[in-house]
Amino acid sequence: MPTESPFAAVLEAADRLSLEDQESVVEILHHRVVERRRDEMAGEIREAEEEFQAGESAPCTAQELIEEILG
Repeated sequence: MPTESPFAAVLEAADRLSLEDQESVVEILHHRVVERRRDEMAGEIREAEEEFQAGESAPCTAQELIEEILG
């Protein structure tokens, strides 16, 4: 018999919670996701700053950046 995935187990456990507890779980998870995204962005910013300090990148305007991304 295949084992249940962790995701499915979490959903099943959440179904057993009261509506209020489910709302609390959603709010907590949302805040955790936001914090993880913020941490990822901070790491990317630190990396970009290090690259700039090492001379691996140069300042540019927003328009130049958009053109580089799209072109």
